[in-house]
Amino acid sequence: MSSDDCINVDVRSDDSSFISNPLFEYLEDDRRRSDGEDDLTATVQMKDGLSLECLFDDEVGEEPNFDGIIGHSNALRSVLREIRMVAPTDSTVLICGETGTGKELIARAIHELSSRRKNAFVKLNCAAIPTGLLESELFGHERGAFTGAIGQRIGRFEVANHGTAFLDEIGEIPLELQPKLLRVLQEREFERLGSTRTLRTDARLIAATNRNLATMVEEQKFRSDLFYRLNVFPVRVPALRERREDIPLLVWHFARHFAERMKRRYESIPPETMKALCEYNWPGNIRELQNLIERAVILCPGPVLRVPVRDLHHRTISVPHSGHTRQHQTLEEAERAHILSTLKEVRWVVGGPNGAAARLGMNRSTLQFRMKKLGIVRPGREDDAGLPSPSRVPVDLQSLAS
Repeated sequence: MSSDDCINVDVRSDDSSFISNPLFEYLEDDRRRSDGEDDLTATVQMKDGLSLECLFDDEVGEEPNFDGIIGHSNALRSVLREIRMVAPTDSTVLICGETGTGKELIARAIHELSSRRKNAFVKLNCAAIPTGLLESELFGHERGAFTGAIGQRIGRFEVANHGTAFLDEIGEIPLELQPKLLRVLQEREFERLGSTRTLRTDARLIAATNRNLATMVEEQKFRSDLFYRLNVFPVRVPALRERREDIPLLVWHFARHFAERMKRRYESIPPETMKALCEYNWPGNIRELQNLIERAVILCPGPVLRVPVRDLHHRTISVPHSGHTRQHQTLEEAERAHILSTLKEVRWVVGGPNGAAARLGMNRSTLQFRMKKLGIVRPGREDDAGLPSPSRVPVDLQSLAS
């Protein structure tokens, strides 16, 4: 491979010399792009010694409050403009977007740009908490409020007083708990479980969801009054396929991060690899890209960073149709079939760099929660899930006697 076939990138423990000669046109600011040059594989020369952080300066200005939000695309710039407008207010913000798009980073940026930045930023993933414990997590409980409540617990809204409470996956909050959340938003007051004393909170609420709450309202799975109260200032985070020009920046960011952590050094990356990464649709978005780059750093000792792009086509969700399969499947059925297929491919390994969670572009705990919700159990462990095991089917004694 000649020197012209690779993009020279120097990964060191010191951040100042990460990129020596980045050659991609889409890493430049719009003002430096030549007219008519739209090909993602085109290359241009940039100044020697330009650090990765310098590539973001035009976007974030001199404010250090957008740490972790990487990109120069118009779609991302639009989101950042909305953040700057809403952050100084105390209005409720609803962040919408697909899984893995970085909704928590957007919420944290709003908090850091607000007058509440010196106070707590309290986050809670509503999908990761069992339904019976979610009320206690949000509002707290007194000793003896329920079995196992051996002491007093302060809820998230109480901890976030004068700060920001971030509720991720808010569409997973059960209907019976939604009126209490609505009361907090409207009246700024609540009671701990097992207490009659009313508490007040000045917490600002930022909510996030990857579901269509308006559709859930129509299906009577989400309260309309709570939806309208949350939907004061909606912010839509674009999917990675809608901001492909940001993919090279993200690739270099994750490559540097994992290279430093694993004491690796890379001098180049094949341009055909970057082209394949830019053309892939990324159903798992940034989280899927991050997991893929981490896997590449683990597998590739260097000096050329080779990403296993051959695996990308296996990640696309496709449900085969047979004569015994309905032509139209519900979203839940398609999700269950895809998770099952992935689990079988990795021999039911959930975690790790080569596990099902990494392939699906999600956290291990999130995958385990989805498996439980969809009733997916590893063969041979049906007893653990309360399902009948094929080896323990009741025997008809009368038929045996005959």
